[in-house]
Amino acid sequence: KLLDKMLCLGIEGSANKIGVGIVREDGTILANPRKTYVTPPGTGFLPKETAEHHRKEVFGLIHEALELAKVSLKDIDLL
Repeated sequence: KLLDKMLCLGIEGSANKIGVGIVREDGTILANPRKTYVTPPGTGFLPKETAEHHRKEVFGLIHEALELAKVSLKDIDLL
């Protein structure tokens, strides 16, 4: 275990961003990759398209966060 500190993996989505963070219990951020959904010029965010973007990106972001933090999913204590 990384310095015997509890690790938390968090997933956050907003109107146009999806992100995955891995944080140690002392607040140290080990990873925080994000992807942004960009709409065509002159259009707004449509919930269906935004949700599809987030679904498409979330598993890759989880994998990227684990790699950046140099931990595996079994090291995560809390979601």
